Amino acid sequence: MSLSASLVWFLVGVVFVIVELLIPGFIFIFFTAGAWIAGLSVWVLDISLTTQIIVFIVTSLVLLFSLRKYSMATFKGSTRDKVDDQYTEAKIGKTAIVTKPISAHQPGEIKVMGSFWMATSDEDIAQGASVIIESQDSKDGLTFKVRKV
Repeated sequence: MSLSASLVWFLVGVVFVIVELLIPGFIFIFFTAGAWIAGLSVWVLDISLTTQIIVFIVTSLVLLFSLRKYSMATFKGSTRDKVDDQYTEAKIGKTAIVTKPISAHQPGEIKVMGSFWMATSDEDIAQGASVIIESQDSKDGLTFKVRKV
């Protein structure tokens, strides 16, 4: 049983899809497209193996360099959403307990609403002291600025 060249290129594309799923990086998907374009071109035009390989390489690289940046921005998404912001903002103004000492130069740790968070302050605060959360102190929402009660 002999496989047609277009079927071989299709199967090569399927292998690239599987590799993309196993090693996500949004690179192999463009080689999938290149393999399928090469398979389509050999099916329609009956071209030589050398030309097929050139079509595969050129289309894969053109797609990779022209669409990867745009595609990553489109499909990558964001790790923060409004729910995270609302959850973080709900802690501002609450009282917390210092679980690791906080100094003006070294962040410490607080416990508020059952969870532990990094905290900074302009003054030294000992472990076990009560503090008020004044604001969020980092863009990632994991550190709060606090003051003594």
